[in-house]
Amino acid sequence: MHPADLTLVQAREQLRAKELSPSELLDALVERIEERDPQVRAYLSYDLEQARSEAEKADLSLPLGGLPIGIKDVLNVQGHPCHCASKILKGYIAPYDATAIRKLREAGGIPFGRLNMDEFAMGSSTENSGFHPTANPHDLERVPGGSSGGSAAAVAGGMALATLGSDTGGSIRQPASFCGVVGMKPTYGRVSRYGLVAYASSLDQIGPFTKTVSDTALLLEALCGPDPKDSTCFQDQKVPAFSQQLDAELSGLKIGVPKEYMEIDGLAPAVKESIQQALTTYESLGCEIIEISLPHTEYAVATYYIAANAEASSNLARFDGVRYGHRSAHADSLLEQYQLSREEGFGDEVKRRIILGTYVLSSGYYDAYYNRAQKVRTLIRQDFEKAFEQVDLIAGPTSPCTAFKMGDRLDDPVQMYLADVLTIPVNLAGTCALSVPCGVEEVDGKSLPIGLQLIGKPLEEAALLAASAVFHDQPQSQKEATF
Repeated sequence: MHPADLTLVQAREQLRAKELSPSELLDALVERIEERDPQVRAYLSYDLEQARSEAEKADLSLPLGGLPIGIKDVLNVQGHPCHCASKILKGYIAPYDATAIRKLREAGGIPFGRLNMDEFAMGSSTENSGFHPTANPHDLERVPGGSSGGSAAAVAGGMALATLGSDTGGSIRQPASFCGVVGMKPTYGRVSRYGLVAYASSLDQIGPFTKTVSDTALLLEALCGPDPKDSTCFQDQKVPAFSQQLDAELSGLKIGVPKEYMEIDGLAPAVKESIQQALTTYESLGCEIIEISLPHTEYAVATYYIAANAEASSNLARFDGVRYGHRSAHADSLLEQYQLSREEGFGDEVKRRIILGTYVLSSGYYDAYYNRAQKVRTLIRQDFEKAFEQVDLIAGPTSPCTAFKMGDRLDDPVQMYLADVLTIPVNLAGTCALSVPCGVEEVDGKSLPIGLQLIGKPLEEAALLAASAVFHDQPQSQKEATF
């Protein structure tokens, strides 16, 4: 097997058995990137020499010792560029490590490469990158999902063993579904957000992309934990040994299936059939499938785009050419400098969301939009609390459809926003969820992956991982990818 096709667990075994060295693993990855990335375009950059220097000093006894991990371009890695796929931050070099990166290093991992994304994590297709779009390895004419499309495509295309992404409204789970890999959004507060460039601070969360559930458990153990630098991070949490709990007994598990998810407009027949087959698998293992209701689901997208854009308009105010970011060379006054720097630096989607967010926070509209959205958000969270009084887990589609073609939704922002209709409620509720491959749809001779979304109670990632491990713990993406 080519070293780039190994899972994290397999690569760790080979490194510890001295069948492979960290430098040889890096060289194999770069060979694969040079072969495939000109078509996929998942990477924005990588520094082989720096990574090789770290590999030579790797402590292979550590949980991730010597394993390279790809990084979404929104996380600060000291000495690496951090552009958030935006021209306004072009040339910025991070002066410090995000806490997630520090924890990755402490576990022996090697941050390797900057992965493409929608600009400032605003998008569902990775077509909004300020540099170039990324293609789906399963069909190069289709999107990989977003905003963490580069992170998902790199794993699916055999160009990374595992990667990190961020999930504000589904930005890990939706691309994981489109690319046929495992993607997890931990509970809000499980993983420190210190060093993650903020989009919507009350929703953002860092999580892993991997080829198998076992790899997700391994990587999640390294990322979780308290952090005094992030006041929203659980300071008294104890990190479970997720990888030691994957064999938990599933018989008797109650799995809720929201009727709103299975009846939503635009749900593709192939997706619905695959989810039903997955539920049948759980039934055969002794699980009880129960229909439940999350009655405020239909308001989730509107609520999200008010709350998230309001926070984005505030968070991105710092990128003005004075404190951070590109400074226009064509301004004749301070006010014009602000205006031109932001006009030249931001892309269209970022400008749209800043304008919408500023509008809902403006005098006279705050109560009508922002305050009302916060009240609906509470109702959505209460929907999940009531559901979890009946069931242990919730299951449904990650996305109503498989990967769509590039350009199909660029001119229709509302249709693009609806791509996240089944992932957004989890972010509003603040709980944990995971997307795991459960089938394919045959379209134009291509096998497009379908993702099963499993949603857990807050801080019960272990139960999610155990349930998904039984269903899927073998890397499938390589068999189905174009390459």
